[in-house]
Amino acid sequence: MAALSIPSGLVTLNAAISLYASCAIETHPSGDNRIKLVSRDIKCEESFASFAALVKAKRYRLPLLAEIVKFFQPQGGFTLTTDSEAPAGAGIGGSSAMAVAICAVLDRFTGAGKSKVDWIHISRDAEAIVINVPTGTQDHYPPAFGGAAAIELPPGGEHRVELRVNLDELERRVVVCYTGKPRQHGINNWEVYKAHIGGKRAVQNSLERISDVAQKMRLAFERPDWPEAGRLMREECPFESVICPPFRQRPLTASLKTPGATARWRAKSAARAAADASSCSSSRMLANAWRGPLPRLAGLFYP
Repeated sequence: MAALSIPSGLVTLNAAISLYASCAIETHPSGDNRIKLVSRDIKCEESFASFAALVKAKRYRLPLLAEIVKFFQPQGGFTLTTDSEAPAGAGIGGSSAMAVAICAVLDRFTGAGKSKVDWIHISRDAEAIVINVPTGTQDHYPPAFGGAAAIELPPGGEHRVELRVNLDELERRVVVCYTGKPRQHGINNWEVYKAHIGGKRAVQNSLERISDVAQKMRLAFERPDWPEAGRLMREECPFESVICPPFRQRPLTASLKTPGATARWRAKSAARAAADASSCSSSRMLANAWRGPLPRLAGLFYP
């Protein structure tokens, strides 16, 4: 029997940034049962003669859209159109935000009456079907709720606790850095999971240290103690590199070492801290449209 040691007090910190995923539905005339799926950002679309035809299809050009449509089982014909302001594969939870946006629109369209937490779990499972590995939920909370929060992970299921942090002050200290190197973050997480339960000590030790940083970061944000938050981000960097090799990309490393900056910053936080000022409200759903903000932090400045 294998034993798995998991540290107590597990928490991930995250928030929304103002890069939006959007989704809209346009209904077809009565009798037209065609379903058309359109992704503007990746310039791709596909059509089905009916919902039954969509369900029977063996492959999809837009699998995330198709899987969530299958869950909600909408009646009649329609065109579902999505768009994203985040680059595909940027590692800031763009697919999670998109999934939540699709759930929000289809929930209203079908009158399913699902909660935001339901959207998160539906999105998680749809993504797992698409990438064929288990997925988590931390990236889905910012687009569903907005703001900044601690996602606590006790036995029995996760729950969200809003952070007592001034979002304007946090936003003033954040910069998002995209290296231009896309990656498959969800699949990397699965590799980390397998390494952890497989007994790879370097990964186990790094995850324990990252967990410790996240808990300390929560306290630093809520005090607030910005110098301590910056110090913790730098402390976490080597451990993130162990569990996520793509984090060691040259363009990112070079940008972190660029001289002349007036403040210290890190390009990614294991604490998953991110920021948004006034534009990350999760209630921006008008008619059949939803714009969901993306999760994650790229960097932190402090005076």
